[in-house]
Amino acid sequence: MNLLSVVIIGVLGLLGVGLYALLITRNLIKIVVALQILVKAILLAIIMAGKVQGNMALAQSMALTVIVADTIVAVLGLALAVQIRRQLGTLDVQALSTLRR
Repeated sequence: MNLLSVVIIGVLGLLGVGLYALLITRNLIKIVVALQILVKAILLAIIMAGKVQGNMALAQSMALTVIVADTIVAVLGLALAVQIRRQLGTLDVQALSTLRR
């Protein structure tokens, strides 16, 4: 197996785990973690695409931009989850969907 095959298997594995976790969980914090797993798969794919195309500098700069944006989204998501827990006492997404009136 060459490096490209290993990376493709890794990307598909991370995508599978992230999507599965995103579909089965109802906890807001676990949803943020599942999204983080999906982003790590995308980062791995971006870096490997840059290596295959021979443009690692562009791939690394794109990956760094994604990491910064992803960190901001994760922090905001976790802060939102903490505030929801303080106000409502639950992190269950189904319980939050009943708040519409």
